[in-house]
Amino acid sequence: MRAIREARKVSLRGLADLTGLDRGYLSRVERGQVREPADLKIQSIATALGVPPAAITHEETP
Repeated sequence: MRAIREARKVSLRGLADLTGLDRGYLSRVERGQVREPADLKIQSIATALGVPPAAITHEETP
C-alpha cells in the first residue's frame, strides 16, 4: 500500500483525510501489523488511491 500511496503522491495524513480512517491505523496496515483489515476499510483505501482493492491487499503495483 505504501508504494501505491507514494506513487500517487498522497501523504499518510492525506490518505487519512480522504478515507476518514485513523493515520495510525493506516500506518499499521502499511507495516503489515494489521493481518486482515476489514473489507470496508480496504475498499475505502482503494477508492481513495484509485486502485482495485486487490492492489491494496496483494501489494500489486499500480
